[in-house]
Amino acid sequence: MQDDPAAGPAAELSVLLGPLRRKVLRRSRELAGLPDLPEAQVELLRLLAERGPLTPSQLAATLRLARSTISNLLRTTGAAGLTERAPGGGDLRVVSVSATAAALTLLARYDRASATTVASAAARLSAEERASLPALVAVVGRLLEVLDAEDGSRGEDDRAPGPMSDLGRRTR
Repeated sequence: MQDDPAAGPAAELSVLLGPLRRKVLRRSRELAGLPDLPEAQVELLRLLAERGPLTPSQLAATLRLARSTISNLLRTTGAAGLTERAPGGGDLRVVSVSATAAALTLLARYDRASATTVASAAARLSAEERASLPALVAVVGRLLEVLDAEDGSRGEDDRAPGPMSDLGRRTR
């Protein structure tokens, strides 16, 4: 008989990840004076920052969002100066979307503030707890790889979003 997946360390980790992500996000935003961007906008910006210019169709497919949702996100982020559109290739009907320098700066500011927030909290842990952090990072990274591989086997890809996805960034 298999163990109950709703019990044990995996369940506890699952319960802790959301509140930890939200708390790091909130404190990072406060620390760096970052805007409160909706998660969908942050995911879009992360994807554009990591992969470069993409068409709205590519954005919709990768983020698994409706084209109308992508259009709304692009309208909002464009008005905020976070994305820009340009003709894509030789076909004038095709548009490529890029993250602006302002968006890249915003993401970098979040990454620095997030690292500072986590490092500050980690400094208040015991020496033994701090010593276990590299192993924790490795295990969480491995969990992400396993989930990414499962998504890839179904044609899904959500590697761009992550802790401004909350403004956050996943590292590999």
